Amino acid sequence: MFEVSEKPRRVERAFLVSVVRHKEEEARAVSLLEELKELVENLGIEVIGSILARVRKTYPKFLLGKGKVQEILELAQAADCDVIVFDNELTPGQQRNWEKESKGAVIDRHEVIIDVFADRAQTREAVLQVELARLEYSLPRLRRAWTHLGRQRGGGVTQRGEGEAQLELDQRMVRDKIASTKRELVQVIRQRTVSRKRRRRVPVPTASIVGYTNAGKSTLLNKLTGSDIYVADKLFATLDPTSRKMNLPSGRGLVLTDTVGFVRNLPHRLVDAFKATLEEALVADFLIHVVDLSSGETVDQMETTLEVLDELGIVEKKIITVFNKVD
Repeated sequence: MFEVSEKPRRVERAFLVSVVRHKEEEARAVSLLEELKELVENLGIEVIGSILARVRKTYPKFLLGKGKVQEILELAQAADCDVIVFDNELTPGQQRNWEKESKGAVIDRHEVIIDVFADRAQTREAVLQVELARLEYSLPRLRRAWTHLGRQRGGGVTQRGEGEAQLELDQRMVRDKIASTKRELVQVIRQRTVSRKRRRRVPVPTASIVGYTNAGKSTLLNKLTGSDIYVADKLFATLDPTSRKMNLPSGRGLVLTDTVGFVRNLPHRLVDAFKATLEEALVADFLIHVVDLSSGETVDQMETTLEVLDELGIVEKKIITVFNKVD
């Protein structure tokens, strides 16, 4: 059976690219490049260099004009990089064109985030959610796996026809896998719903801790409840919702739930795939929004969190904002 594998060999050295059209976008683009650098490094890939590509307009074939394409390829080659990573979202066609031109791996922020999520997933629910996101992202890009087929088999018309037939089979298998993953995820969600209903039979108020990734949500949960859930100074250290009970000064109990952190330009497909995880925020009595004051992008990160909550239809809930890392 064909397994979706976007990168047939382990890449070790990356060159980052961000494309901007307007001068007022540059400061945000620089900040996003720094965030992308951390995401890529969390995958164990060394970032050798980066470029902020300023363009007047975008082009359908490469996103950039021929001159910029050549400049980026020369910079990446000079740095001996084996993968080019775009902070911008690439279409499947653009990705294929870049890989053909560079003769190497070319990915975008979307794929990097999915890979980071895959590294962090622990429970069956998180693994399924990541798998679903990866399959849906990979389906229109399966042709990338067959760009080498003609060279391997001689490049004749018959051989290319075999490749197309195999591609259709693989697409069908991936669609079947998407359907089965969705069915299994429904079962996991149902089990979580039953567990939640049992919890709520006892009238204990609930709160979900939300916020930007690496803002300190898990640390806050540990501090308030005396727990020792996993904490790390890296993006997406928490993917699985964790609930702990604490006693308020009044003596009344409160159930606190840690949730997956948000990130700027989070792919919508991942928001959809992780709705089961974020359902804990949907049913909570109120939210605790943890904000990292040590970040130079505090306002932007707060807005990102609120935008995702709005997408989930829960921005109207009572929100207590907690400013963290003041020291």
